[in-house]
Amino acid sequence: MRLAWFRFLSGLNKVLLPKMYRKPDLERLSGIDKAIIGWKMWVTYRRLDAESAHQVVHAEASARQIHKA
Repeated sequence: MRLAWFRFLSGLNKVLLPKMYRKPDLERLSGIDKAIIGWKMWVTYRRLDAESAHQVVHAEASARQIHKA
């Protein structure tokens, strides 16, 4: 559930929020631009954590099935 939520938020970010890498000087961003970058980073890190946890769970389940056989 957590992974699905952060995938959804990441997709919304990609579609709705502007791309900040096109700005020539990231040091001169406005407060709103900095908040957008912070939000995008927060969502990205949480998605990566959720994907990592998801992979660990599936790897453990796979290992249990191998040991049962």
